[in-house]
Amino acid sequence: MFTTLPELAAAQTMARELLEARLAACVHIGPAVQSLYHWRGQIETGTEVPLAIKTRVDLFEQLELAIRARHSYELPEIVGVPITHGFPAYLEWIAHETRARDPS
Repeated sequence: MFTTLPELAAAQTMARELLEARLAACVHIGPAVQSLYHWRGQIETGTEVPLAIKTRVDLFEQLELAIRARHSYELPEIVGVPITHGFPAYLEWIAHETRARDPS
């Protein structure tokens, strides 16, 4: 899953909260990028920090809600990209790390 945030501190906070909630097994925070986009009839520019979120497909809706609740944008990028192939042990790790933990 991909999203972008307007600054590094917000990206780091969101990444940690998604991990703590077990909605993600790993979050890559990329370097700031320059974005150009259409918005309300204008071409806008801005600096954004991309996040690549490793999760399970069945968590998409929960993750979308979590991102929307924490995001400062009116219309945040929330894009799911399916994994069509992968190292089985890595995919098992993602599944394992995104399961709720028994508190005992």
